[in-house]
Amino acid sequence: MTDRNLESRNTAATCQTMADVRHEIDRLDQILVALIAERQGFMDAAARIKGHRGLVRDEARIADVIAKVAISAEQHGLSMSIADPVWRTMMDRCIAYEFKSFDALALKAQPTSED
Repeated sequence: MTDRNLESRNTAATCQTMADVRHEIDRLDQILVALIAERQGFMDAAARIKGHRGLVRDEARIADVIAKVAISAEQHGLSMSIADPVWRTMMDRCIAYEFKSFDALALKAQPTSED
């Protein structure tokens, strides 16, 4: 998909064909992929900054994110039946990614037998 294809041609209300709908969904998917990739970069930063593996999964932070998402979802008219499982799944996968990133950094930091 080219940048030209990232241009919005319709709103949900103005779509007349399934091709219109699919164009807009594909456009939004490209934007979402870029945003999630950016979010993933912050998981690498968190893994680098957190001093202990036990800090990777933070239940209070998970609850805080879900609360903020609920407010934002309501403001934007997004059903929580979509928002809640999407965010919980994304956070679960991001936490798993952060554990891997943390472990990889810890492994790199270990002295080798040559040190």
